Amino acid sequence: MRLRSVLFGMLLTGHCMAQGPAVVKHVIVISVDGFRPDFYLDSSWQAVRIRELMAGGTYTLGENSVFPSMTYPSHTTMVTGVQPAVHGIYYNTGPGEKIYWNDSSIKAPTLWAAAEQKGMVVASLLWPVSADAPVQYDIPDVGSMGQTVQDQYSKPAGFLDALKKDVFGGASRIDYGLNTNVGKIAAYVIGQARPNLMTIHLFSVDHFEHEQGRDGDKVRAAVRNADSAVGIIVDAVKAAGIADSTVIIVTGDHGFVTTTEQVNPNVWLANAGLLTDVKKGDWNAGNWKAQFYSVGGSSYLYLKDRNDKETLEAVKKVLRELPDSAKQYFRVIDRKKMNEIGGNPEVEFALSALKGAAFGNAFTGEAMKPGHGGQHGHFPDFFEIRTGFVAYGPGVKKGGVIKEMNERDTAPTVAKLLGLDFPSAKGKVREELFTK
Repeated sequence: MRLRSVLFGMLLTGHCMAQGPAVVKHVIVISVDGFRPDFYLDSSWQAVRIRELMAGGTYTLGENSVFPSMTYPSHTTMVTGVQPAVHGIYYNTGPGEKIYWNDSSIKAPTLWAAAEQKGMVVASLLWPVSADAPVQYDIPDVGSMGQTVQDQYSKPAGFLDALKKDVFGGASRIDYGLNTNVGKIAAYVIGQARPNLMTIHLFSVDHFEHEQGRDGDKVRAAVRNADSAVGIIVDAVKAAGIADSTVIIVTGDHGFVTTTEQVNPNVWLANAGLLTDVKKGDWNAGNWKAQFYSVGGSSYLYLKDRNDKETLEAVKKVLRELPDSAKQYFRVIDRKKMNEIGGNPEVEFALSALKGAAFGNAFTGEAMKPGHGGQHGHFPDFFEIRTGFVAYGPGVKKGGVIKEMNERDTAPTVAKLLGLDFPSAKGKVREELFTK
């Protein structure tokens, strides 16, 4: 009789003899810009802390980015679960030098808003397109807008001053390019607020991959520094006493391709008389009928008049008649393929680079010239441009491997972990990540 009473009491208080599903109260998404699966699959990169998470959790052999495989569109897909055609962030900086840095630019529901509406504590550090996001703690990535704008949009009030004083010993400014500094900020927020949802962007690996390509001493040092930042965050979770209810995800936005050739497709249009003048900062000004807008590994054809089919055919003819020595460096992504991947609906078609090429926006000078460093932005259907994904924590399968996944899967998977209602996401909840 006593045993029956004890069992009944355990049921009333939510306990049972068999272990139930783990309770996840916190999810921390760490995005390493330019993150690649080989950083954790190949021990020579010395990402010790990330490999520890991989060994104790679930990881993918490759995660497909969006098109273009760029930082801002990718990060927006991670927090919305939809492709760029739906969320509206088509590039980092759009034609006419427009920078997509404010949350109001996003046309789809975000995880931040879903968590905030449920009364959760939400934080975001250096995440693209996050200025004015519905979070309690925020340092937005405002790119070239500078620290004045960053100060203006950071919250809560006095947050940056407190960080400079309490975390960085009275420093006059914070170097966000040092990944471990961002890790220290995250640790401070975790200790102060124990956020239920936290999105963190570490961006220096991308910087050095642009400089050196897929490999180099600076790239490897930046990967080690990002790994140290991950370690700081993991240790902060333990110190805050929330390790048994926190899932940590380390992921990224795109891979990288080492560049050996630069292609300026607008030179071809200029030579054909379709483009004679471009006004920087005013996309609609100037004398042009057709113009490519290039973002590293891809380039997008705009018509000044979208009904101008004659010009569209003229551009296609220009590309068809190029010599093989030029055509070998790109493939055409037609409008049908753009629609399938959820690419920018405002363009007629795109080019994606091949054989180590990348695109530029010059419309005078040489159409082809030697390239250097690394680039991304390519159509995301090959290994080098894929990013990575590692998840660790309660309820996450140990030793799990996901052969291939998509960036839009992150949002619905995080939503499930936190018990959020997030029907707008079109990605797939990665059920194979969870323990049964």
